[in-house]
Amino acid sequence: MPEIIFSGKSNVGKSSLINKILYRKSIARVSSQPGKTATINFFSLKEAYLVDLPGYGYAKVSQAEKQRWSELMEGYFAQDRNIALVVQICDMRHPPTKDDMTMIDFLYQNNYPFIIALTKMDKLKKSQQAKRMEELKEELADYPDIKLYPCSSNDGTGIDEIRKVIEQSAEGSK
Repeated sequence: MPEIIFSGKSNVGKSSLINKILYRKSIARVSSQPGKTATINFFSLKEAYLVDLPGYGYAKVSQAEKQRWSELMEGYFAQDRNIALVVQICDMRHPPTKDDMTMIDFLYQNNYPFIIALTKMDKLKKSQQAKRMEELKEELADYPDIKLYPCSSNDGTGIDEIRKVIEQSAEGSK
């Protein structure tokens, strides 16, 4: 079955986004402490698997744990998988981190189909959202074809658009 992968740094709203997309409240565990997802979690749907990767970039875990996460991710992507789409998640309020850019570059260089979901847009005023979108175009200028999807797990803005991309990607990978 096709796999829809959710990737992003710790505390970016990955679990909240998965829950909102699936119309569920707690299928993906939301934690008040970042860095809690330490395994790759699979959610079986009719048409695809949703894959929740561990968050990266959280400073308060040991170097050994970071290394384990890195090996887990590398092992996952090294397997022959039916990856229909990667939903790379970034916090709209801030420029992509070094770890975000490393992941985006990895996806781009390896020709994985991916979009960027820009979470937490509801925490910005409309004028700030427009400014951040312009800044993001500059920050991601090396990747001109990337599709950006501002969204909010709180008020649901942008979720339907992401859901449609996921459905189309799963259909196209069968």
